[in-house]
Amino acid sequence: MNVFEMCMQMETDGRNFYLEHAGKAELPALKNILLNLADDELKHYNLFKALRDGARAEYKGADMTRILPTTRNVFQEIADIASDFSFPADARAAWVKARDVEKKSEDFYRAEAAKCSDPNQKSILNSISDEEHKNWVALQHVIEFLDRPRSFIEDAEWGGLED
Repeated sequence: MNVFEMCMQMETDGRNFYLEHAGKAELPALKNILLNLADDELKHYNLFKALRDGARAEYKGADMTRILPTTRNVFQEIADIASDFSFPADARAAWVKARDVEKKSEDFYRAEAAKCSDPNQKSILNSISDEEHKNWVALQHVIEFLDRPRSFIEDAEWGGLED
């Protein structure tokens, strides 16, 4: 299996995980985050597939994740109900697993980019690694929200979500 096939499998696994948990999400707003993450995984898969097939893939602005603004909007949307909502005990574990997988993906793609001699492939691997980091940040914020919904909404500083 070459590196791009490994990347495709990682993105497929991630997409399946997000779709599975989106089906279990009790709040439509949190479901939206998971569906956006699943869409990102599909975009990444398609880029890696093109690279595997020898095509000249391009990472365009339209391919960039919108997860951070989406996450900020979700928290603003659920602010009114957050303090009264009880999250299932296993919800946090799923978000933690997703966050950890995003970090592993980020590290793997960055390491593969460092080994890559083709400038286009290197650029795509680094760009997707950056995307995985943004996903990690968004998931970290969800976990913090699940841990303390009322104070998270009251104390959150949304300016940092774009960085």
